[in-house]
Amino acid sequence: MPLLLILLLNISIVFAQTSPLQWGENVTGVVTHFHSNKKELALTFDACGGSVRSSQYDAALIEFLIQNHIPATLFINARWIDSNPDIFMKLSTNPLFEIANHGTAHKPLSVEGKSIYNIHGTASADEVMSEIEGNNNKIEKLTGKRPTFFRSGTAYYDENAVAIAHTLKMEIGGFSVLGDAGATFSAPKVAQQLTSAHSGDIILLHMNHPESGTREGIIEGVNVLLQEGFSFVRLSDVKSHLQRIP
Repeated sequence: MPLLLILLLNISIVFAQTSPLQWGENVTGVVTHFHSNKKELALTFDACGGSVRSSQYDAALIEFLIQNHIPATLFINARWIDSNPDIFMKLSTNPLFEIANHGTAHKPLSVEGKSIYNIHGTASADEVMSEIEGNNNKIEKLTGKRPTFFRSGTAYYDENAVAIAHTLKMEIGGFSVLGDAGATFSAPKVAQQLTSAHSGDIILLHMNHPESGTREGIIEGVNVLLQEGFSFVRLSDVKSHLQRIP
């Protein structure tokens, strides 16, 4: 029997025997910060997919990052990749950007089917693994690189699902600054969220809603942060300094 199949079977058996006690964005094992002695922040962008609206692409936002040499971690959902295959491949070859996994079907990560925002989560350890590995396999097939970071749809988890991700050698990319609240914040609010960040913060934003205030707010906020001497990192750049919730 292949080693990967043995691993998946063992995970399924072990986690089927325990019930989670936590449910939320900040549960045990989720990465929310990184330690740095410098003025550094991590910009992370979700691309969700699954509908015409959520499969959009804010090209002007990404161009702003490129023109200003600002690195970022891009959490991309399998459905967004399917809707934007050429754009995805272009992003994946840009050394400024790190491709991370935003799930196969954009589900909250639960071992017992919990829901949030009227979105049903994965319902078992097997479904947790499928939600992670389905998109891992897609991204690796397209780019030749397996992601090392995962963020679920809605960024909700139970601690068992997080432990499963760790068993699959994935870090859960949480956040400490809610940058645009699912691309619902106004531009001034996005800018305020960014400029209130502290060194080591991980900022959650979106790159799939060009109609929102996200881009304008990021441009304003990032320009202020640059003037204040901040620089930006990908999560992989600070992997040895990441801080998990205990």
